[in-house]
Amino acid sequence: MSKIIDFRSDTVTRPTPEMREAMASAEVGDDVYGDDPTINSLQAYAAERLGFESALFTATGTQANLLAIMSHCGRGDEYLCGQSAHNYRYEGGGAAVLGSVQPQPIENEPDGSISLVKAKAAIKPDDFHFAPTRMLSLENTIGGRVLSLDYQRQARAFCNDHGLLLHLDGARVFNAAVKSECDVTEITRYYDSVSVCLSKGLGAPVGSLLLGSKAFIERATRLRKMLGGGMRQAGILAAAGRIALEKGPQRLAEDHENAEHLSAGLADIPQLEINPASTQTNIVYARCRSGKAAGLRDFLHTQGILITAGDPIRLVTHRDVNRQDVDQLLEAIRRFYQL
Repeated sequence: MSKIIDFRSDTVTRPTPEMREAMASAEVGDDVYGDDPTINSLQAYAAERLGFESALFTATGTQANLLAIMSHCGRGDEYLCGQSAHNYRYEGGGAAVLGSVQPQPIENEPDGSISLVKAKAAIKPDDFHFAPTRMLSLENTIGGRVLSLDYQRQARAFCNDHGLLLHLDGARVFNAAVKSECDVTEITRYYDSVSVCLSKGLGAPVGSLLLGSKAFIERATRLRKMLGGGMRQAGILAAAGRIALEKGPQRLAEDHENAEHLSAGLADIPQLEINPASTQTNIVYARCRSGKAAGLRDFLHTQGILITAGDPIRLVTHRDVNRQDVDQLLEAIRRFYQL
């Protein structure tokens, strides 16, 4: 079978042979009882690596973000987030449906940040007519864009000044650290809690982590059980997650370089609209000037290449996409517009 080249997301990465071997031989126990040594090891390593007291292994990033919101906020509370935030737009409304926590979205700035002036105006007065504002949630990276360290420092000071907790949806926080040329702890140090996805660019088949204080993780663990997330012998998954966390960040720069190469190539195709300078990490956005995104998707599928036909089209580089694959995509797009 010929190789399928998949640019739809970095969630499509397959476990490496090393991960498969580790999964097959992982020592396991019942994690609901706290008896799975491989999960316990992953959680302890993650907490130390990212600078927190404790960590919790979760099935998905959506679950990790929901646990963070529900652990920080009570029923009838409110959290501030970006209009484009994943935990607001793309996670099924879980905070409202399952946590009875009201999101207050604020339009993201062009760089992905949230104006702290607008955030201050959105904080509700201490009045029983309003849901109490408890938390600010940021995302880094967001749509492939990286929040500056200075902005995150300002956000921490803002939350301190206004009595808010600060959560980071850090699904791709290691991509942000690579682009910012800093250790990941230079980002996570500003937050009360952070979620990290192991199954995107880091390459694990399943799983995310939620990190915070010991008391916070104890609340989240209780809520995880309530939400059906108490997994049993899940050390077979954590074994791959440990490898992803230890080794995955070391090669993210390659994904960024491939995305930059892809952006430059797309900019040379007149039928597409793209600003190569907007590509910061591993996510590339381009628009079809002729509105033929669906047709392009269908043609590329016949060439063994998968994309999502959006407006704009989002193309994501990852471990299972190399420079030759990027060039093959560019050549296929050129052929499509010559038809």
